[in-house]
Amino acid sequence: MELVERYVAAVKRELPESKRQEIGRELQANIMDQLDALREQQGQLSEDDVAAALKQMGRPRTVAYQFVPPKALVAAEDMPLLKHTLYMVLGVLFVVQVIGATTHWLGSSDGHVIRFLLQLAAGFIADACFAFTAIVLSFAAINGTGHKLGHCPGKDWSPKQLPKADLGWQHIDLSDIFTDLATCIFLLIVIWYPLWVNPAEFAARSVTFTDAALLMLQWFSPVIVLSVLLSLWQLQRRIWNRSLLLGSIAVNAAFAVFLVTLALSGPLLQAGPTELKSLFTVLQLEQGLRYGLLITACFPGYEVVRDLLRLKHLN
Repeated sequence: MELVERYVAAVKRELPESKRQEIGRELQANIMDQLDALREQQGQLSEDDVAAALKQMGRPRTVAYQFVPPKALVAAEDMPLLKHTLYMVLGVLFVVQVIGATTHWLGSSDGHVIRFLLQLAAGFIADACFAFTAIVLSFAAINGTGHKLGHCPGKDWSPKQLPKADLGWQHIDLSDIFTDLATCIFLLIVIWYPLWVNPAEFAARSVTFTDAALLMLQWFSPVIVLSVLLSLWQLQRRIWNRSLLLGSIAVNAAFAVFLVTLALSGPLLQAGPTELKSLFTVLQLEQGLRYGLLITACFPGYEVVRDLLRLKHLN
């Protein structure tokens, strides 16, 4: 029958060449057996009857996958390691993009915030697409050789190291770690940028921090560095414990107090010799910055209360 031959040929095209003849003969024998049984029930079969029987078996590709299941691009055992690698690499790329975009933004003449955000997003998306493709293809190439990266039989671990079952918040998300890390590095670049930029170029800006405000920020830099170290510690542990909670409480409390103190201190901004090309005056920008600092201080304040409650539950 021509329809049967065409169907078997379509299935064979979806199979590896080494198994086409064997599976093709087996499939054709099965189809003919089914048609013979159907012929005994209905008598002579028309072309439409044969087509209906073949359609009921399924598409040729589906039937071929029943004989030879498709091989996954990445093995199931390697998926947790693949996800962890992607999160780590994307987090590092995000921090690197924050550093590059912030440096370029501070060095540009206009300094538009929207342009900074667009450059940050575009650079991160481009790097993320390249990293995702490279990592997945690398895992696929290794998987093609038969190796399983996710299988680590020699790695020591102890059930006593597992977190408590009733404390779901103990797991630290990578997104929170890298967001805090990028924010702290952004602050350090903004605070210490005047040290490596041309003094004449920096002095010619339309709006700058006052000397008193810049000095306060520089004195607070060690706390920001401690926050960076705390984020790296969280990245290494990934589980909240008593020491991490105490460190987080101390750092966030320092941030909250400093932001409120900075907002309530003297003038924060001063006009430079260059004309301010903005819809707002320096006084309006100063007022907006104060309100922004007070609102921002609420976030570390909330985290202090949150971590105190977590510490109580952990004890």
